[in-house]
Amino acid sequence: MKNSILNKITHAVAIISVASIMITTGCAKAPVQKNRYSSQFLDVFDTISMEIGYEADEDTFKKRYEDSHTLLLKEHQLFDIYNDYEGMNNLKTVNDNAGKQPVKVDKELIDLIKWGKEVYTLTDGKLNIAYGAVLKLWHDKREIGMNDPSKGELPDENALKEAAKHTNIDDVIIDEEAGTIFLKDPEMSLDVGGIGKGYATEDAAKLIESAGSDSFMLNMGGNLRAIGLKNNTEKWVCPVENPTFRDNQTGDQYSVITYLDNVSLVTSGDYERYYVVDGKRYHHIIDPDTLYPATYHRSVTILTHDSALADALSTALFCMSIEDGKKLVKSISEGTSSLGKSERVGRIEVMWIDADGTQTYTDGFADFTKE
Repeated sequence: MKNSILNKITHAVAIISVASIMITTGCAKAPVQKNRYSSQFLDVFDTISMEIGYEADEDTFKKRYEDSHTLLLKEHQLFDIYNDYEGMNNLKTVNDNAGKQPVKVDKELIDLIKWGKEVYTLTDGKLNIAYGAVLKLWHDKREIGMNDPSKGELPDENALKEAAKHTNIDDVIIDEEAGTIFLKDPEMSLDVGGIGKGYATEDAAKLIESAGSDSFMLNMGGNLRAIGLKNNTEKWVCPVENPTFRDNQTGDQYSVITYLDNVSLVTSGDYERYYVVDGKRYHHIIDPDTLYPATYHRSVTILTHDSALADALSTALFCMSIEDGKKLVKSISEGTSSLGKSERVGRIEVMWIDADGTQTYTDGFADFTKE
């Protein structure tokens, strides 16, 4: 487990180091009465994260950072399925009480699980937070294989099929009045890995915006959320990694360079968390139709305002064909999906990278590759 976290941190450090360099460089502009401040931290969502802000003074930045970090840390703990925290009922508590009793939880966790159920409907089950029983089988084998490649093996196929019987989203019962979550199926467990980090990032961004800051960049292990312009003068410069370069250090390091203003950028790829069995790579994004890692794409990048939606879509579209992905994006953008006219819905642009390196874009993606 430690090695896997160290690997994630190493990859994230590389992303953040490059992104922070690129964010702070560019054409010189007329000076403004704000200064650049930044802070890095390692204690949320098992990755290295960074906040960059332009403020009139350091005390203002520290206040924004400390408040948002406190929120992120709380949501990290609430969404955790592996660890208990004193005085807190979190997602692990909910899973531990599956089939036994409802668990009273904080509103933040109620809201996340409600969002998870919305995402399930939105994606026709391609992203299912009730898939924890299946994901655990893959997680356990992946941890072993990443720590010792000679011991890499696949989960038992019959065990996967049995676990898939305990993933009915309708068995997740939310009682908002009582403030409880109950899993009817005793063999069910929730896993919000496909939505949790983006959801928490958006909550932190809203907190920072509501406090009056208008020039911030949140980088949660590569999940980017831009608030306003960099120093209120120019767009934030954010690269998207090239999967082939990550494999063997060949080709261009970045697939594209994007320029962001009040936009989230989230990429799901097969090159972050994976292990190898008999020469074949098995990554962490599981296709519910096959119970095995999805094979449609190498990576999917989402650009949209809301980080929660971007995170959910990057995972869901990774498990769909490009044609189906475009249909889903169109239905969301036009307000004909289950989200309707939700405040989370804004302009959505996508880049798909497939196994042969082919890059496919939605029509407006190129608008974000211009300064």
